[in-house]
Amino acid sequence: MSILCEIVTQERLVYSGQVDTVVVDGSEGRMGILPNHAPLLTTLQISELRVKAGDMEESFALGGGVLEVRPDRVTVLADVAENAAEIDLERATAARERAETYLAQGPQSVETSPEAFFEITNALRRANVRLRVSTNRRGIPDPMDMGDTD
Repeated sequence: MSILCEIVTQERLVYSGQVDTVVVDGSEGRMGILPNHAPLLTTLQISELRVKAGDMEESFALGGGVLEVRPDRVTVLADVAENAAEIDLERATAARERAETYLAQGPQSVETSPEAFFEITNALRRANVRLRVSTNRRGIPDPMDMGDTD
């Protein structure tokens, strides 16, 4: 048994297919969606979304949005969504470096209101998700990942 998953942005249909599971971070935390899931409507975090169908698994970087679940369909209305294969590592790395530079200087040094500082923080979160999704798919270690090396 499968469930239809569609990931849509204002610009395009990013993904549409029958899947076995959908894993995504909603406003209340990470959730797994299976066929015949109870109806649900929630906002989405800037995060990774994974779909699995049989042995195939695909990852997407989401820049937030809304998730609607019905027993036979999962619809993601994303602010921004990219398949892992579409992510430009150089652009994502440059975006992360720009955001880190602004944040390191502090809110006083950037001509920012609290809202602009919040946007810079979100830009850093989006860049980090894009890099994590892309590097995981390609089997490349993220140079900013400070996990144990033992």
